[in-house]
Amino acid sequence: MTEQALTETATGTTAEIKAEAGAPAEAGADTEAAVAVAAEAGSPVPAQAGPPVEVDAPSVPVPAADPARATESVADPVPAPGKSRRVLWGIVRWTAAVLVCGGVGAGAAMGITAMERTDVPGLATESDGRWEYPELALPALPEGVQRPFTDGNEAEIHHTDVRKLLLPAPAGATVDPKLKGGWAGVDSYLAELVEQDRGEVKAYLADSALRHVAARGWTTPDGTSTRIHLLRFSSVAFAEDFKDEMARRLVRSDWLPAGVETQEADAGTIQDVEVPYVAVYAYKEAEPYGPRQTRWSLIQAGDTFAVVTQTRKGGTLTVPFQQTVALQAQLLG
Repeated sequence: MTEQALTETATGTTAEIKAEAGAPAEAGADTEAAVAVAAEAGSPVPAQAGPPVEVDAPSVPVPAADPARATESVADPVPAPGKSRRVLWGIVRWTAAVLVCGGVGAGAAMGITAMERTDVPGLATESDGRWEYPELALPALPEGVQRPFTDGNEAEIHHTDVRKLLLPAPAGATVDPKLKGGWAGVDSYLAELVEQDRGEVKAYLADSALRHVAARGWTTPDGTSTRIHLLRFSSVAFAEDFKDEMARRLVRSDWLPAGVETQEADAGTIQDVEVPYVAVYAYKEAEPYGPRQTRWSLIQAGDTFAVVTQTRKGGTLTVPFQQTVALQAQLLG
């Protein structure tokens, strides 16, 4: 069928739909008038003249469309009410379950993060033996001076009161009433040495321009006794010379702490104690020892020489000794 024929067929069908609906046809008004006249006269109606029209199939009147039915045909099918309610109820139940699980998980996470590590089952960490020291801070300096090992203090002098550089006692310790962190005479330090060596050491210190001595001591609940002596000299040269002489004498088992007969180097204990410009040595009483064992450390920082001594019945403990030496070295450095 040609394009003209399709157009004519579509036009004709439209005219017929409108005629069936009772609406006047837009095309062929004259023909309708002629038919009416012939009907009134009783004459046969003449055939309509005009070009022949190809029609593939007879026209079938189309009834008027029902708006309600048209809407139903276009809209999506609505699920049955029972099935819809079941689906919605399932969604509600799963959503509620997810919210409850999420709330429980979040609460558990918050509870665990708020707990100390030692309170969490499976995560509790036993103490490694370290003591609980108070927060440490370096004392303020007088105006216009610098700390040792800094630019402007090439003499490596501690311009602050060395009593403020003594390590404080840890929590739970009992402070020695004779060594409370104040000034102590040279005899206080000499009492730490074997009695037969005290005279020689005292003479050596007198020739070394020793200025003063500060000391602090304490005993912890495990029975460890700690004593710290700070010896401040008039210059870094005297402090360094005394440190070297003490190290040489110890190699020969001279100038030992009281109660110690033989010693051995304890370098492994303080190998991780690294403070810039500070010299640290450690020793311990060699086996077999008596009912108590002694460990001690020599620390030289600028014009100040420190001795940290610990004794304990049954044997000294490595961790608190290392911790005490490291903190005292840091305060001096």
